[in-house]
Amino acid sequence: MMPAPVLSRRAADLRGFRISPKDQNYFACIFDPIADGVSFTLVVEIFLPGGATPPNTHAEAEECFFVLSGTGIAKAGGETMPIGPGDSFVLRPGTEHVVVNTGAEKLYCLTMMTPNEGFAELIRNGTPVELTPEDRAIIAGGGR
Repeated sequence: MMPAPVLSRRAADLRGFRISPKDQNYFACIFDPIADGVSFTLVVEIFLPGGATPPNTHAEAEECFFVLSGTGIAKAGGETMPIGPGDSFVLRPGTEHVVVNTGAEKLYCLTMMTPNEGFAELIRNGTPVELTPEDRAIIAGGGR
């Protein structure tokens, strides 16, 4: 069977997941290999105030972040850079990195990893999380 020529998704239909119960960040899955048969993973990563990713690297994948809302810092390759709405950065394979929400509000990043390198599996094997009306508004571009 041929895959659909076009995939589409609405913010209202997105599902949320937290990788580990102790994590201070969670993911709204947009497209991924498990649900959609694509070669990449595209999510909105949502960080609670003070939340951060654990230090991590990817052997083959590039990971791109685009900040939708909120403020934080990204630590990668020995550098620390402030991030805010409209900022973006790409992490090359093998680059250890951490993203931290330094603001008083949630930090929202559109995050894409290609190739998937197990990212979607890690997310979807986590705990389902209910996305809040605020989460869906930010994702849909409505802001606060």
